[in-house]
Amino acid sequence: MDVLSDVIAVMRTGEPRSALVEWSAPWGQRFRTVPGAAGFQIVLRGPCWFVPEDGDPFPLAVGDVVFLPHEGRHGLADAPSTPLAEHVCDPQDDVRFERRYAAAPAGRARTGSSATVTLCGAYQLDAARVHPLLNELPPLLHLPARLGHHPRLRAAVDLLGAELEEPQPGSGALVPALLDTLLLYILRAWFADQPAGSGAIGWAAALADPAISTALEALHRDPARPWTVAGLGAHAGLSRAAFSRRFTALVGRPPLAYLTWWRLTTAMRLLRDSDAPLNIVAEQVGYGSEFAFANAFKREFNLPPGRYRRNSRFPGQPNPTDSDPAHAPASP
Repeated sequence: MDVLSDVIAVMRTGEPRSALVEWSAPWGQRFRTVPGAAGFQIVLRGPCWFVPEDGDPFPLAVGDVVFLPHEGRHGLADAPSTPLAEHVCDPQDDVRFERRYAAAPAGRARTGSSATVTLCGAYQLDAARVHPLLNELPPLLHLPARLGHHPRLRAAVDLLGAELEEPQPGSGALVPALLDTLLLYILRAWFADQPAGSGAIGWAAALADPAISTALEALHRDPARPWTVAGLGAHAGLSRAAFSRRFTALVGRPPLAYLTWWRLTTAMRLLRDSDAPLNIVAEQVGYGSEFAFANAFKREFNLPPGRYRRNSRFPGQPNPTDSDPAHAPASP
């Protein structure tokens, strides 16, 4: 897979949640995203103001997308002065996908010129495997609706809204797929909008840099390959020294350090999501032996791979004596 797809596959866990909400003025709601979750808000119809945790409220136009990748609080309202009721955005809620109406003031119909319709959702993330690409994102990503701008993101919003507005046979499978699609389009749009230049650093710059993005794609596509800095540099069309300097400046760690981190992060996913024996997991992420893999895994995460697998599947259960080859103290 490509880098962005890999990042989503590694950090996402559980099923996303989404709701289509119709509000009748006056209305105001504060949302609190729980730890290990990210959320979004999209205005489909009517007036809406976004109330950040810090800073001044600002209006959202129809079609605007707001993504909140980290734990935090924010509000939506019909006007900046409207008081906010409290709501927790938890992707582990029992209700997965729904359409609901906010309580309307007495004597006022639910629909009308003052009605606002928003599409909101939450994704559950594994805090132990959050990619630095996500950690670099600001607390608030605002993608204003502009004619002809990010048409695929707009199409995903339209499709998701339609499935929640009028569920059809198959909506139960379509909605979670569309939510994952929406997340990828939001991130793709954000990175595409970031300014490029010789002084830019970080993951937005790394993905926009032809040489570094080529190297990242290569090691994500085949992490088990015995890569060297010189080999990655040649693949990217740069000398070893020039490649190493540029990669480290943009990604934030040297090429082989990132490769090791990514191999072990990929191993965490394989341990959690598959029943592959440890020697097969070791082979898939580029280790020549189960013992070498277990030692490296324990050094990185302070936990042997077998115990991590049991903990991820049976959280809170006591661990018997571990049988991993790396159960003995890891070598420094």
